[in-house]
Amino acid sequence: MSSIHLLSDLLINQIAAGEVVERPASALKELLENSLDAGCGEISVQLQQGGVKSLRVADNGAGITRDELHLALSRHATSKIASLDDLESVRSLGFRGEALASIAAISRLALTSRRQGERHAWRMEAAGGDLSGLQPAALEAGTVVEMQDIYFNTPARRKFLKTEATEYAHCEEALRRMAISRPDVAFGLQHNGRKIWQLPPARLAQRAAAVLGEEFAAASVQLDEGAGGLRLHGMAGLPGFTRGSRDAQYVYVNGRFVRDKLISHAIREAYRDILHHDRHPAFVLFIELEPEMVDVNVHPSKIEVRFRESRAVHQLIYHALNKALAAPIATRQAEQPAPAATYAPLPTYATQTRMPLGVEERSNLYQSLFGQIARPEPAFNAPEAQPEPEVPPLGYAMAQLHGVYILAQSERGMIIVDMHAAHERVTYERLKVAMEQHAMSAQPLLIPVSFHATQLEVAAAEESRAALNELGLELAVLSPTTLAVRAVPVLLQDSDPVLLARDVLKEVREYGASRVVTERRNELLATMACHASVRANRRLTVPEMNALLREMEATERADQCNHGRPTWREISMQELDQLFMRGK
Repeated sequence: MSSIHLLSDLLINQIAAGEVVERPASALKELLENSLDAGCGEISVQLQQGGVKSLRVADNGAGITRDELHLALSRHATSKIASLDDLESVRSLGFRGEALASIAAISRLALTSRRQGERHAWRMEAAGGDLSGLQPAALEAGTVVEMQDIYFNTPARRKFLKTEATEYAHCEEALRRMAISRPDVAFGLQHNGRKIWQLPPARLAQRAAAVLGEEFAAASVQLDEGAGGLRLHGMAGLPGFTRGSRDAQYVYVNGRFVRDKLISHAIREAYRDILHHDRHPAFVLFIELEPEMVDVNVHPSKIEVRFRESRAVHQLIYHALNKALAAPIATRQAEQPAPAATYAPLPTYATQTRMPLGVEERSNLYQSLFGQIARPEPAFNAPEAQPEPEVPPLGYAMAQLHGVYILAQSERGMIIVDMHAAHERVTYERLKVAMEQHAMSAQPLLIPVSFHATQLEVAAAEESRAALNELGLELAVLSPTTLAVRAVPVLLQDSDPVLLARDVLKEVREYGASRVVTERRNELLATMACHASVRANRRLTVPEMNALLREMEATERADQCNHGRPTWREISMQELDQLFMRGK
């Protein structure tokens, strides 16, 4: 580690310096960054009154030599950069050399440090920026920074601090961000003498579970993608785990927590058609690239960055997240360890006989709903010597509830499926594939269906004929106030042709044909998919229900419908046992 030195005036002028200490959490952030830059493996934080009364950060890092302690408390003195080239390729978290000096200027500060190989530690104190002499001190290794009575010398600024609980919450969030970014480092936190956290070194999934909760860890997928010198890895929460605010969103660029509009936009796009209304996703994402490709000297807080290849960063984030979130249920669950068997093996229901659901279906319903999926063959008793077939992730259908939900039995317990939401997602994904492959085939109607139309609808039909044909929809003008539907997309052949035509024309009128088939394509396809999906109160046979379950397992993003609502939920046997107090 290089020695601490004063920066030149030229370099100081190039640094976007500003006030570092807005509140105790700001000081804590800077001190934690210094500890991590010193190569520590353990950090201990102690707070009193939310950090307003006192804040203590101890680490076992490289430490500071006796001769450099006074420089450490000088403004624009640092061991991390020495030239403009260093500033343009910063690899450390801190680099401005003003954190300790800024903290010392507004508090009573004590800095104690011991470098490896030295006989003992040395201590220096400061009060409002006035430095004391060096004193020998006892410390095993590393550095301890103690800050007391923040803003004691500027009472007007102290009045702007919030309540103890609020200031503590900000401090805890600052520590949380650091703990997530470095799961290899141990972190401890005490507040008013009470132990809050004790986090040992761990893998990212374990650290995320400890800091953000087991629920997040269980409801997230891991990703690791790279291209062109860029890498994105981390954990993305599935749409079933959402929040009412953005409090569980953590993005790091080369280990530094950031908030960036470009990154946020890419993430929103990846979650766009699987998130419900105003809900927010949860994620822990790490972006790694060469330091020369990102400018971290944009804002005094160092929370904003600027990328040289912003489009490449946006594309990587969007495509990596889109790929991870789009994984079919069968693929995702195949990567998870199988649950421990606590109950008898699940019998095979793939070839159940028809259950008495009370309503007979017309013979072509199965084919019209689920395309080319073959009906299961009649069941035969298999010899005992044959191995039992593997149970699919969503199990086997048992019955239908009130014409709305499918009840299925899985290895873990019971699966409940919203059949309309599930079929809507399946149809939507099929439509997207058809559009991408320019294979949106049209199904001519045996008898065209005419309907009364407004002049605007007629005009839209005439002007947008090519775009409508690209969507598999053929409309003919019969009169100034009458349109006829001559063909509909094959995938939507059982939908109401008039309602489908009206909805498509509404989109065309509002946004224009070119936008509808490009940037608003998915929104339109989602609307079209809704028309063809199974409606509530429609009775399905058991084979038809099983066909839908198998389609869901193979369909991307099948956990949510097009509007972000969940399509299925699982209730484990343990949860059922708790409901009925079994074993108590």
